[in-house]
Amino acid sequence: MNVPLDLPASAPRNVLVVIPAFNEAETIAEVAHSALAHAARVLIVDDGSTDGTADILAELPVHVLSHPRNRGKSASLCDGFAWAIAAAADATHVLTMDADGQHRAADIPRLLRAAEAYPHALIIGARVRRTRGAPRVRHLANRVADFLISWACGHRLSDSQSGQRAYPMSLLREIDLAQIAHDGFTLESEVIIEAARLGYQTVSVPIDAVYGTSSRASHFKPVRHSLAIGAMVARRLARERFALRRLWVAIRQRGVTFDELRVDATMAPRKGAALAGRHGAD
Repeated sequence: MNVPLDLPASAPRNVLVVIPAFNEAETIAEVAHSALAHAARVLIVDDGSTDGTADILAELPVHVLSHPRNRGKSASLCDGFAWAIAAAADATHVLTMDADGQHRAADIPRLLRAAEAYPHALIIGARVRRTRGAPRVRHLANRVADFLISWACGHRLSDSQSGQRAYPMSLLREIDLAQIAHDGFTLESEVIIEAARLGYQTVSVPIDAVYGTSSRASHFKPVRHSLAIGAMVARRLARERFALRRLWVAIRQRGVTFDELRVDATMAPRKGAALAGRHGAD
């Protein structure tokens, strides 16, 4: 395990960045260094990489957790969250971003400002800007997932599959991580639903969609992973007789978006579960 050294004086000490990584030798060094410019602590979960990622991580000033074999993004995030709860108890938020370069660490301050405005909310960096290069199949899969997860939550949200997020540490402590998925790609969707069940809102921060930063094939398989997410949501809705009132609310309400370029000062956010503020549009 490595310890960050010579960090920028401005790097926040109250946040931790968790980065799951599987075969990311091409991008991991740049992603890690960019994250360290915005957070005092960075944890990288090496999910059984076989391409030399582990060797690169050994030279980086970050904390590292290693899986002896590939277990999937959900397991990496779950272990990262558990580590944060145990080793970074003073952190107010855990931020996540992918290791392939599709998320920009420069957006971290914007997510943190949204978290300050909405302290009782899960903040998602929604890839709604400059989306022209987005693969069509992935875009459609994400839209279907957004609809299903909005239904399960009872409020509209944007880009439920984005991995760039700011999780309140209080939320991670409340969620029973042992009872949600530890494999595949469903954990991020389950956490949104669990957050809503616990009274947390979901707030979107518009970010650029960045694709093609890595030459390796995407680990996200639109059809297979969308089916897994759909099955998970269906099981939850079936237990609640499909929560038709929640569906109606999700369809009619606008999502909550924190966009500093379009802030309406008359729509100030309120603390607590019932967040009525609206910043921009989803």
